[in-house]
Amino acid sequence: MSTNTVAALKERESLRLCTAGSVDDGKSTFVGRLLYDTKSVLADQVESMERSSADRGFDGMDLSLLVDGLRAEREQGITIDVAYRYFATDKRTFILADTPGHVQYTRNTVTGISTSQVVVLLVDARHGVVEQTRRHLNVAALLGVRHVILAVNKIDLVDFDEQVFSSIAEEFHSVAERLGITESVVVPISALRGDNVVEKSASMPWYSGPTILEVLESIPVVGGRDEALDFRFPIQYVIREHATDYRGYAGRVKAGVLNVGEEITAPQGRTTTVTHIDTTDGEQPRAVAGDSVVLRLADDIDLARGDLLAGSDRPGTVREFASTVVVLTDKALVPGQMLQLRYGTSLIKARVETIERILDLDGLVDEIDPGQAGLNDIAHVKIQTAQELEIEDYSARGAVGNFLLIDPNTGNTLAAGFVGRRLR
Repeated sequence: MSTNTVAALKERESLRLCTAGSVDDGKSTFVGRLLYDTKSVLADQVESMERSSADRGFDGMDLSLLVDGLRAEREQGITIDVAYRYFATDKRTFILADTPGHVQYTRNTVTGISTSQVVVLLVDARHGVVEQTRRHLNVAALLGVRHVILAVNKIDLVDFDEQVFSSIAEEFHSVAERLGITESVVVPISALRGDNVVEKSASMPWYSGPTILEVLESIPVVGGRDEALDFRFPIQYVIREHATDYRGYAGRVKAGVLNVGEEITAPQGRTTTVTHIDTTDGEQPRAVAGDSVVLRLADDIDLARGDLLAGSDRPGTVREFASTVVVLTDKALVPGQMLQLRYGTSLIKARVETIERILDLDGLVDEIDPGQAGLNDIAHVKIQTAQELEIEDYSARGAVGNFLLIDPNTGNTLAAGFVGRRLR
């Protein structure tokens, strides 16, 4: 391999994607096919898979065995986290968040989608777009995902019928466009046979579009959207060393870019200048969104955990705001309910003032003034806080504007929320 080739491989862009779908849509087989056909599976894994497939009387290889451990855990009723898979081609490297398909694990799908630039949504060609499909599309829209690939799987089980595919594609595009997802592609596949996942299919002459992998290799890697925002730095911890008179403010840059010497704003209208940016690798001249740093300031300002250091375009202070939430537990949200709200590094008392409506995922009639919002519901709610909070609309895939609602008695997270976000 030439030096230029090695250098080109090292400079490949990385794309984060998430798979989602209903139970039995063939997602495990799809992920296995993607890993196997991109030669991202070790030889001993292939040998083990061949033996296990033969022992089970499977005709060929059961590629779902590559992720079967995760499925077995689900069947045992164990709470499942998102599983991450890694694979690469000559053009790009990929980080794949493999999420559970069961409806009770929607909270895990929210986690997987929240860090992804692309969602590959699977449907069974025999069933088409179902409620869980719409739920995942709603979550993707809430989280600001721009690119969704619909993989119409098991197309071989409907005899590669073009009309079936076209009907599903039309319904999907209708839902996606209504939710504001304009960058969408629909691909007919058979994950079991390998049709149109990595390799082109010879069984569908009526389809001339790209394979799933070709779409993944061509989608622009979106970067820097959080860096384009104004500077945001919620303070996580105040570091003091009395012997050296050191005082620094630790946290993670949520948005924007900061250079040593720049002026920033603090609460109560104070301004100051950043004199040092400290990291585990020593002092740095610059910090960007995603960096965990310690800031030292020119002025002695009384700051604490939860306070926000920001650029000149500081967010406004409110005691009440509109939002959309996804309910993540069996405990319902009800109007008047007292909760804790986690926004950035702030944790304050809050209550659900009103639940305006629950989105109907079948696209019919939303439930207005429902009285409560239950597990997996996506609802428009109004939140009231016990104290003023600097807050802004959800933007840049969660760089700002996202929050959690927490049960004050158990500490359990009840819902994930998005400030100002409205669907439809």
